[in-house]
Amino acid sequence: MLGLSRYQWTVLFAAWLGWGFDLFDFILFNYVAPNCVPTLLNLTIGSPEAKAATFYWTGVMTSVLLLGWAIGGVMFGKLADRIGRTKTLLLTILIYSLGTASCAFAPNIWILMLCRFLASLGIGGEWAAGVTMVAEVMPEKRRVEAAALLCTAAPAGHFLATCVNFAIAGMLLPQSPEVSWRYIFMCGLIPAVVAAIVRLFVKEPEVWLKNAGKIAPPRIRELFNPENLPATISGLLLAITAIVTGSICGSFIPVVAAGLAQSVALERSLDATATQVLIEQWKTIASNCLTLGSLIGTLLTAVVAKLLGRKIMFSLYFFLSSAAILIIFGLSIPPEVQLYLFFFIGLSVFGIFGSFSYYLPELFPTRLRATGSGFCYNAGRVVAAAGPFLVGYLASQESSFSSASVTLFWVGFLPLLGLAAIPWTIETKGQVLAD
Repeated sequence: MLGLSRYQWTVLFAAWLGWGFDLFDFILFNYVAPNCVPTLLNLTIGSPEAKAATFYWTGVMTSVLLLGWAIGGVMFGKLADRIGRTKTLLLTILIYSLGTASCAFAPNIWILMLCRFLASLGIGGEWAAGVTMVAEVMPEKRRVEAAALLCTAAPAGHFLATCVNFAIAGMLLPQSPEVSWRYIFMCGLIPAVVAAIVRLFVKEPEVWLKNAGKIAPPRIRELFNPENLPATISGLLLAITAIVTGSICGSFIPVVAAGLAQSVALERSLDATATQVLIEQWKTIASNCLTLGSLIGTLLTAVVAKLLGRKIMFSLYFFLSSAAILIIFGLSIPPEVQLYLFFFIGLSVFGIFGSFSYYLPELFPTRLRATGSGFCYNAGRVVAAAGPFLVGYLASQESSFSSASVTLFWVGFLPLLGLAAIPWTIETKGQVLAD
Protein backbone atom coordinates (compact mmCIF):
# COMPACT_ATOMS: atom_id res chain seq x y z
CA MET A 1 0.00 0.00 0.00
CA LEU A 2 1.42 3.36 -1.17
CA GLY A 3 4.65 1.50 -1.90
CA LEU A 4 6.01 2.05 1.62
CA SER A 5 8.40 -0.32 3.35
CA ARG A 6 7.63 -1.87 6.73
CA TYR A 7 9.96 0.57 8.46
CA GLN A 8 8.40 3.56 6.71
CA TRP A 9 5.00 2.43 7.93
CA THR A 10 6.45 2.08 11.44
CA VAL A 11 7.75 5.66 11.33
CA LEU A 12 4.42 6.93 10.02
CA PHE A 13 2.51 5.01 12.69
CA ALA A 14 4.76 6.28 15.51
CA ALA A 15 4.36 9.88 14.37
CA TRP A 16 0.61 9.29 13.83
CA LEU A 17 0.22 8.10 17.42
CA GLY A 18 2.23 11.03 18.73
CA TRP A 19 0.14 13.58 16.85
CA GLY A 20 -3.16 11.86 17.64
CA PHE A 21 -2.53 11.81 21.37
CA ASP A 22 -1.18 15.34 21.08
CA LEU A 23 -4.64 16.48 19.95
CA PHE A 24 -6.27 14.12 22.45
CA ASP A 25 -4.53 15.93 25.31
CA PHE A 26 -5.16 19.33 23.74
CA ILE A 27 -8.93 18.91 23.41
CA LEU A 28 -9.70 17.35 26.81
CA PHE A 29 -10.14 20.68 28.59
CA ASN A 30 -12.78 21.83 26.11
CA TYR A 31 -14.96 18.88 27.15
CA VAL A 32 -14.51 19.17 30.88
CA ALA A 33 -14.62 22.98 31.11
CA PRO A 34 -18.38 23.22 31.99
CA ASN A 35 -17.70 21.01 35.03
CA CYS A 36 -14.07 21.76 35.79
CA VAL A 37 -14.16 25.56 35.86
CA PRO A 38 -17.17 25.95 38.21
CA THR A 39 -15.77 23.29 40.56
CA LEU A 40 -12.41 25.04 40.91
CA LEU A 41 -14.14 28.41 41.36
CA ASN A 42 -16.66 27.06 43.88
CA LEU A 43 -19.63 27.84 41.62
CA THR A 44 -22.78 25.78 41.07
CA ILE A 45 -22.48 23.80 37.85
CA GLY A 46 -25.07 24.98 35.32
CA SER A 47 -25.75 28.33 37.02
CA PRO A 48 -25.54 31.60 35.06
CA GLU A 49 -22.38 32.50 37.00
CA ALA A 50 -20.86 29.14 36.10
CA LYS A 51 -21.70 29.59 32.41
CA ALA A 52 -20.12 33.04 32.34
CA ALA A 53 -17.01 31.75 34.10
CA THR A 54 -16.79 28.78 31.73
CA PHE A 55 -16.90 31.02 28.65
CA TYR A 56 -14.28 33.33 30.12
CA TRP A 57 -11.86 30.67 31.38
CA THR A 58 -12.21 28.55 28.25
CA GLY A 59 -10.93 31.56 26.34
CA VAL A 60 -8.14 32.22 28.85
CA MET A 61 -7.02 28.58 29.01
CA THR A 62 -7.03 28.22 25.23
CA SER A 63 -5.00 31.41 24.83
CA VAL A 64 -2.47 30.23 27.43
CA LEU A 65 -2.32 26.84 25.70
CA LEU A 66 -1.65 28.51 22.35
CA LEU A 67 1.16 30.59 23.84
CA GLY A 68 2.75 27.49 25.34
CA TRP A 69 2.19 25.66 22.06
CA ALA A 70 4.02 28.46 20.24
CA ILE A 71 6.94 28.46 22.65
CA GLY A 72 7.21 24.67 22.60
CA GLY A 73 6.88 24.50 18.83
CA VAL A 74 9.68 26.96 18.19
CA MET A 75 11.91 25.65 20.99
CA PHE A 76 11.55 21.95 20.19
CA GLY A 77 11.55 22.55 16.43
CA LYS A 78 15.00 24.04 16.80
CA LEU A 79 15.99 21.20 19.17
CA ALA A 80 14.86 18.62 16.58
CA ASP A 81 17.33 20.08 14.08
CA ARG A 82 20.07 19.90 16.72
CA ILE A 83 19.63 16.54 18.52
CA GLY A 84 17.38 14.66 16.09
CA ARG A 85 13.72 14.14 15.21
CA THR A 86 13.18 10.89 17.12
CA LYS A 87 14.73 12.04 20.40
CA THR A 88 12.68 15.24 20.30
CA LEU A 89 9.48 13.33 19.52
CA LEU A 90 10.05 11.08 22.53
CA LEU A 91 10.73 14.02 24.85
CA THR A 92 7.70 16.05 23.79
CA ILE A 93 5.29 13.11 24.13
CA LEU A 94 6.45 12.56 27.70
CA ILE A 95 6.07 16.26 28.52
CA TYR A 96 2.50 16.62 27.28
CA SER A 97 1.45 13.30 28.85
CA LEU A 98 2.67 14.25 32.31
CA GLY A 99 1.43 17.82 31.98
CA THR A 100 -2.12 16.72 31.12
CA ALA A 101 -2.29 14.05 33.82
CA SER A 102 -1.14 16.56 36.44
CA CYS A 103 -4.27 18.64 35.70
CA ALA A 104 -6.26 15.97 37.54
CA PHE A 105 -4.73 17.08 40.84
CA ALA A 106 -5.15 20.84 40.39
CA PRO A 107 -6.55 22.40 43.58
CA ASN A 108 -7.44 25.70 41.91
CA ILE A 109 -7.78 27.35 38.50
CA TRP A 110 -4.25 28.81 38.60
CA ILE A 111 -2.51 25.47 39.15
CA LEU A 112 -4.68 24.03 36.37
CA MET A 113 -3.48 26.81 34.07
CA LEU A 114 0.15 26.06 34.97
CA CYS A 115 -0.30 22.34 34.24
CA ARG A 116 -1.98 23.13 30.91
CA PHE A 117 0.90 25.43 30.01
CA LEU A 118 3.46 22.70 30.74
CA ALA A 119 1.48 20.24 28.61
CA SER A 120 1.27 22.78 25.80
CA LEU A 121 5.07 22.96 25.52
CA GLY A 122 5.14 19.29 24.57
CA ILE A 123 2.03 19.55 22.40
CA GLY A 124 3.62 22.31 20.33
CA GLY A 125 6.99 20.60 20.04
CA GLU A 126 5.67 17.20 18.99
CA TRP A 127 4.24 18.45 15.70
CA ALA A 128 7.49 19.88 14.32
CA ALA A 129 9.49 16.75 15.16
CA GLY A 130 6.84 14.34 13.85
CA VAL A 131 6.05 15.95 10.50
CA THR A 132 9.74 16.56 9.75
CA MET A 133 10.60 12.94 10.50
CA VAL A 134 7.82 11.69 8.22
CA ALA A 135 8.74 14.10 5.42
CA GLU A 136 12.36 12.91 5.46
CA VAL A 137 11.69 9.17 5.71
CA MET A 138 8.92 8.81 3.10
CA PRO A 139 9.68 8.27 -0.61
CA GLU A 140 9.29 11.51 -2.55
CA LYS A 141 6.44 10.29 -4.74
CA ARG A 142 4.33 9.36 -1.68
CA ARG A 143 5.38 12.11 0.71
CA VAL A 144 2.18 14.19 0.33
CA GLU A 145 -0.11 11.19 0.82
CA ALA A 146 1.89 10.03 3.85
CA ALA A 147 1.75 13.51 5.38
CA ALA A 148 -2.02 13.66 4.84
CA LEU A 149 -2.39 10.24 6.48
CA LEU A 150 -0.34 11.55 9.40
CA CYS A 151 -2.84 14.35 9.91
CA THR A 152 -5.75 11.94 10.15
CA ALA A 153 -4.37 11.41 13.65
CA ALA A 154 -5.88 14.76 14.64
CA PRO A 155 -9.54 13.74 14.13
CA ALA A 156 -8.70 10.33 15.61
CA GLY A 157 -7.36 12.02 18.73
CA HIS A 158 -10.43 14.25 18.81
CA PHE A 159 -12.68 11.20 18.53
CA LEU A 160 -10.82 9.40 21.32
CA ALA A 161 -11.21 12.45 23.58
CA THR A 162 -14.94 12.46 22.80
CA CYS A 163 -15.26 8.79 23.69
CA VAL A 164 -13.26 9.11 26.91
CA ASN A 165 -15.28 12.12 28.02
CA PHE A 166 -18.62 10.45 27.27
CA ALA A 167 -17.60 7.17 28.89
CA ILE A 168 -16.52 8.86 32.12
CA ALA A 169 -18.71 11.97 32.38
CA GLY A 170 -21.74 10.65 30.48
CA MET A 171 -21.90 7.00 31.57
CA LEU A 172 -19.72 6.17 34.58
CA LEU A 173 -20.04 9.38 36.61
CA PRO A 174 -22.98 11.43 35.29
CA GLN A 175 -24.08 12.20 38.85
CA SER A 176 -20.62 13.45 39.87
CA PRO A 177 -19.62 16.15 37.34
CA GLU A 178 -17.55 17.88 40.01
CA VAL A 179 -15.06 14.97 40.06
CA SER A 180 -15.48 13.23 36.68
CA TRP A 181 -13.21 15.76 34.96
CA ARG A 182 -10.27 14.72 37.17
CA TYR A 183 -10.51 11.12 35.91
CA ILE A 184 -10.70 12.40 32.34
CA PHE A 185 -7.46 14.33 32.75
CA MET A 186 -5.79 11.24 34.20
CA CYS A 187 -6.30 9.58 30.82
CA GLY A 188 -3.67 12.00 29.56
CA LEU A 189 -1.08 9.47 30.71
CA ILE A 190 -2.05 7.09 27.90
CA PRO A 191 0.31 8.71 25.34
CA ALA A 192 3.32 7.78 27.48
CA VAL A 193 2.96 4.31 25.95
CA VAL A 194 3.60 5.86 22.53
CA ALA A 195 6.94 7.15 23.78
CA ALA A 196 8.02 3.54 24.38
CA ILE A 197 7.09 2.62 20.79
CA VAL A 198 9.11 5.54 19.44
CA ARG A 199 12.09 4.65 21.63
CA LEU A 200 12.16 0.98 20.59
CA PHE A 201 11.41 1.00 16.88
CA VAL A 202 12.24 4.37 15.28
CA LYS A 203 15.69 5.71 14.42
CA GLU A 204 16.81 9.07 13.09
CA PRO A 205 16.18 9.80 9.38
CA GLU A 206 19.20 9.19 7.13
CA VAL A 207 18.97 12.67 5.61
CA TRP A 208 19.34 14.22 9.07
CA LEU A 209 22.20 11.89 10.07
CA LYS A 210 24.03 12.84 6.89
CA ASN A 211 24.06 16.49 7.91
CA ALA A 212 24.27 16.15 11.71
CA GLY A 213 27.43 17.68 13.16
CA LYS A 214 28.73 18.68 9.74
CA ILE A 215 26.99 22.02 9.35
CA ALA A 216 26.31 24.97 11.58
CA PRO A 217 23.32 24.57 13.95
CA PRO A 218 20.13 26.34 12.82
CA ARG A 219 19.27 29.82 14.03
CA ILE A 220 15.82 31.41 14.07
CA ARG A 221 17.14 34.60 12.47
CA GLU A 222 18.08 32.62 9.34
CA LEU A 223 14.37 32.29 8.57
CA PHE A 224 14.34 36.03 7.92
CA ASN A 225 17.35 36.32 5.61
CA PRO A 226 16.65 37.19 1.94
CA GLU A 227 16.81 33.53 0.89
CA ASN A 228 14.27 32.17 3.39
CA LEU A 229 12.06 35.20 4.10
CA PRO A 230 9.51 34.52 1.29
CA ALA A 231 9.03 30.95 2.55
CA THR A 232 8.65 32.15 6.13
CA ILE A 233 6.07 34.78 5.15
CA SER A 234 4.13 32.24 3.09
CA GLY A 235 4.01 29.71 5.90
CA LEU A 236 3.20 32.26 8.60
CA LEU A 237 0.30 33.95 6.80
CA LEU A 238 -1.44 30.67 6.01
CA ALA A 239 -0.83 29.12 9.42
CA ILE A 240 -1.97 32.16 11.39
CA THR A 241 -5.29 32.32 9.53
CA ALA A 242 -6.00 28.61 9.93
CA ILE A 243 -4.87 28.46 13.55
CA VAL A 244 -6.85 31.49 14.75
CA THR A 245 -10.02 30.20 13.09
CA GLY A 246 -9.54 26.59 14.16
CA SER A 247 -8.55 27.30 17.76
CA ILE A 248 -11.61 29.47 18.37
CA CYS A 249 -14.03 27.01 16.77
CA GLY A 250 -12.46 24.02 18.49
CA SER A 251 -12.58 25.68 21.88
CA PHE A 252 -16.16 26.89 21.83
CA ILE A 253 -18.14 24.36 19.79
CA PRO A 254 -18.35 21.92 22.76
CA VAL A 255 -19.53 24.85 24.90
CA VAL A 256 -22.14 25.79 22.28
CA ALA A 257 -23.29 22.15 22.06
CA ALA A 258 -23.65 22.03 25.85
CA GLY A 259 -25.66 25.26 25.77
CA LEU A 260 -27.98 23.93 23.09
CA ALA A 261 -28.57 20.80 25.17
CA GLN A 262 -29.30 22.85 28.30
CA SER A 263 -31.91 24.92 26.48
CA VAL A 264 -33.62 21.79 25.14
CA ALA A 265 -33.47 20.15 28.58
CA LEU A 266 -35.14 23.22 30.05
CA GLU A 267 -37.93 22.99 27.47
CA ARG A 268 -38.40 19.30 28.29
CA SER A 269 -38.29 19.92 32.07
CA LEU A 270 -35.52 17.35 32.60
CA ASP A 271 -33.98 16.83 36.02
CA ALA A 272 -30.29 17.55 36.76
CA THR A 273 -29.00 14.04 36.00
CA ALA A 274 -30.98 13.72 32.75
CA THR A 275 -29.79 17.20 31.72
CA GLN A 276 -26.17 16.23 32.32
CA VAL A 277 -26.58 13.05 30.26
CA LEU A 278 -28.18 15.04 27.41
CA ILE A 279 -25.35 17.58 27.52
CA GLU A 280 -22.70 14.88 27.20
CA GLN A 281 -24.68 13.17 24.41
CA TRP A 282 -24.97 16.39 22.40
CA LYS A 283 -21.32 17.26 22.94
CA THR A 284 -20.48 13.80 21.65
CA ILE A 285 -22.69 14.15 18.56
CA ALA A 286 -21.28 17.58 17.74
CA SER A 287 -17.70 16.44 18.23
CA ASN A 288 -18.15 13.24 16.21
CA CYS A 289 -19.61 15.20 13.30
CA LEU A 290 -16.71 17.63 13.55
CA THR A 291 -14.25 14.74 13.69
CA LEU A 292 -15.72 12.92 10.68
CA GLY A 293 -15.63 16.10 8.62
CA SER A 294 -12.05 16.77 9.71
CA LEU A 295 -10.96 13.27 8.72
CA ILE A 296 -12.42 13.56 5.23
CA GLY A 297 -11.18 17.13 4.79
CA THR A 298 -7.66 16.18 5.86
CA LEU A 299 -7.41 13.39 3.28
CA LEU A 300 -8.86 15.58 0.54
CA THR A 301 -6.10 18.17 0.95
CA ALA A 302 -3.62 15.69 -0.54
CA VAL A 303 -5.85 15.01 -3.54
CA VAL A 304 -6.54 18.68 -4.26
CA ALA A 305 -2.93 19.75 -3.66
CA LYS A 306 -1.48 17.15 -6.02
CA LEU A 307 -4.05 17.76 -8.75
CA LEU A 308 -4.55 21.53 -8.60
CA GLY A 309 -1.62 22.83 -6.58
CA ARG A 310 -1.15 24.27 -3.10
CA LYS A 311 -2.47 27.76 -3.89
CA ILE A 312 -5.82 26.54 -5.20
CA MET A 313 -6.11 24.07 -2.33
CA PHE A 314 -5.63 26.78 0.31
CA SER A 315 -8.00 29.14 -1.52
CA LEU A 316 -10.73 26.52 -1.68
CA TYR A 317 -10.45 25.55 1.99
CA PHE A 318 -10.46 29.14 3.25
CA PHE A 319 -13.55 29.95 1.18
CA LEU A 320 -15.40 26.86 2.43
CA SER A 321 -14.36 27.59 6.03
CA SER A 322 -15.86 31.05 5.88
CA ALA A 323 -19.07 29.81 4.24
CA ALA A 324 -19.54 26.98 6.77
CA ILE A 325 -19.15 29.19 9.85
CA LEU A 326 -21.29 32.04 8.54
CA ILE A 327 -24.14 29.73 7.54
CA ILE A 328 -24.15 27.52 10.65
CA PHE A 329 -23.95 30.38 13.14
CA GLY A 330 -25.68 33.02 11.06
CA LEU A 331 -28.94 31.29 10.16
CA SER A 332 -31.75 30.21 12.46
CA ILE A 333 -31.29 26.44 12.47
CA PRO A 334 -32.97 23.90 14.81
CA PRO A 335 -30.52 22.72 17.50
CA GLU A 336 -30.73 19.07 16.45
CA VAL A 337 -29.80 20.00 12.87
CA GLN A 338 -27.06 22.43 13.89
CA LEU A 339 -25.23 19.64 15.72
CA TYR A 340 -24.86 17.62 12.51
CA LEU A 341 -23.88 20.64 10.42
CA PHE A 342 -20.68 20.87 12.46
CA PHE A 343 -19.48 18.23 9.98
CA PHE A 344 -18.85 21.01 7.46
CA ILE A 345 -16.77 23.02 9.93
CA GLY A 346 -14.66 19.90 10.44
CA LEU A 347 -14.38 19.38 6.68
CA SER A 348 -13.10 22.89 6.00
CA VAL A 349 -11.85 24.65 9.14
CA PHE A 350 -10.04 21.59 10.50
CA GLY A 351 -9.48 19.74 7.24
CA ILE A 352 -7.04 22.42 6.09
CA PHE A 353 -4.58 21.42 8.80
CA GLY A 354 -3.82 18.28 6.81
CA SER A 355 -1.92 20.45 4.34
CA PHE A 356 0.61 21.94 6.75
CA SER A 357 2.25 18.57 7.42
CA TYR A 358 3.55 18.44 3.85
CA TYR A 359 3.49 22.10 2.77
CA LEU A 360 5.65 23.63 5.53
CA PRO A 361 8.49 21.04 5.26
CA GLU A 362 8.53 21.75 1.50
CA LEU A 363 9.47 25.38 2.14
CA PHE A 364 12.79 24.83 3.96
CA PRO A 365 16.10 22.92 3.49
CA THR A 366 17.03 19.98 5.75
CA ARG A 367 19.08 21.91 8.34
CA LEU A 368 16.21 24.40 8.81
CA ARG A 369 13.25 22.12 8.10
CA ALA A 370 12.07 21.44 11.65
CA THR A 371 13.05 24.94 12.78
CA GLY A 372 11.16 26.62 9.91
CA SER A 373 8.14 24.33 10.04
CA GLY A 374 7.90 24.64 13.81
CA PHE A 375 8.26 28.41 13.70
CA CYS A 376 5.62 29.00 11.02
CA TYR A 377 3.11 26.56 12.46
CA ASN A 378 3.57 27.64 16.05
CA ALA A 379 4.77 31.25 16.15
CA GLY A 380 1.44 32.17 14.59
CA ARG A 381 -0.18 30.91 17.77
CA VAL A 382 1.14 33.96 19.59
CA VAL A 383 -1.11 36.04 17.34
CA ALA A 384 -3.84 33.42 17.54
CA ALA A 385 -3.80 33.42 21.34
CA ALA A 386 -5.71 36.70 21.47
CA GLY A 387 -8.65 35.18 19.57
CA PRO A 388 -9.99 32.65 22.10
CA PHE A 389 -9.51 35.12 24.96
CA LEU A 390 -11.50 37.80 23.15
CA VAL A 391 -14.27 35.38 22.15
CA GLY A 392 -14.46 33.97 25.67
CA TYR A 393 -14.65 37.45 27.19
CA LEU A 394 -17.39 38.61 24.81
CA ALA A 395 -19.42 35.43 25.28
CA SER A 396 -19.10 35.63 29.08
CA GLN A 397 -20.76 39.04 29.16
CA GLU A 398 -24.14 37.45 28.46
CA SER A 399 -23.29 33.99 29.83
CA SER A 400 -25.47 32.23 27.25
CA PHE A 401 -24.65 29.91 24.39
CA SER A 402 -26.42 32.32 22.01
CA SER A 403 -23.78 34.97 22.75
CA ALA A 404 -21.05 32.43 21.90
CA SER A 405 -22.89 31.57 18.65
CA VAL A 406 -23.11 35.22 17.64
CA THR A 407 -19.42 35.71 18.37
CA LEU A 408 -18.53 32.59 16.36
CA PHE A 409 -20.52 34.01 13.44
CA TRP A 410 -18.07 36.91 13.21
CA VAL A 411 -15.19 34.44 13.30
CA GLY A 412 -16.47 33.30 9.90
CA PHE A 413 -14.86 36.35 8.30
CA LEU A 414 -11.34 35.38 9.45
CA PRO A 415 -10.71 32.78 6.70
CA LEU A 416 -11.21 35.55 4.15
CA LEU A 417 -7.91 36.98 5.40
CA GLY A 418 -6.32 33.72 4.25
CA LEU A 419 -7.68 34.31 0.77
CA ALA A 420 -6.07 37.76 0.82
CA ALA A 421 -2.71 36.12 1.62
CA ILE A 422 -2.73 33.80 -1.41
CA PRO A 423 -0.60 36.21 -3.56
CA TRP A 424 2.25 35.69 -1.06
CA THR A 425 1.83 31.90 -1.02
CA ILE A 426 4.70 29.94 -2.57
CA GLU A 427 3.56 27.17 -4.92
CA THR A 428 5.49 23.96 -4.20
CA LYS A 429 3.62 21.51 -6.43
CA GLY A 430 6.05 19.13 -8.14
CA GLN A 431 9.05 20.20 -6.04
CA VAL A 432 11.22 17.76 -4.09
CA LEU A 433 12.52 18.39 -0.58
CA ALA A 434 15.66 20.52 -0.64
CA ASP A 435 18.80 19.15 1.00
